[in-house]
Amino acid sequence: MDSKWNKRFIDLAKHVATWSKDPSTVVGALVVDSDHNVRALGYNGFPRGILDSEERLNDRIQKYPLTVHAERNALASCAKLGIRTDGCYLVCTHYPCSVCAGVIIQAGITKVIIQKPDEAFLMRWNADTDLGLAMLHEAGLEIIEVK
Repeated sequence: MDSKWNKRFIDLAKHVATWSKDPSTVVGALVVDSDHNVRALGYNGFPRGILDSEERLNDRIQKYPLTVHAERNALASCAKLGIRTDGCYLVCTHYPCSVCAGVIIQAGITKVIIQKPDEAFLMRWNADTDLGLAMLHEAGLEIIEVK
């Protein structure tokens, strides 16, 4: 995939991220095949049927255990719809955490295209995203960072 497509898909993932109701961090992700078809998308939020009230969204102790990350949301959509992810790419607006990295690897994703995060995000999540990136590298996935 060339840089023109990488930028297009990052822009689309940024748009999908705006659908998140999280007041502090919005994340978007896409599962894309080698023909540039978007197979699924996801954003960070609560699972279907779980009330995403303002009270819960503003209480980190309640919010974090209820939140499904964008990457897992996109891959879960593929699973629900019977869409193969082997050999696909994952495009994401932020570095994946270690749990998402494990799911990405297990889903057969071969490449992760990531928007370079801002300093505020790195300050809050750097330790876990460092582990996530290390896992992706160790498993042999190609990582492309888009600025």
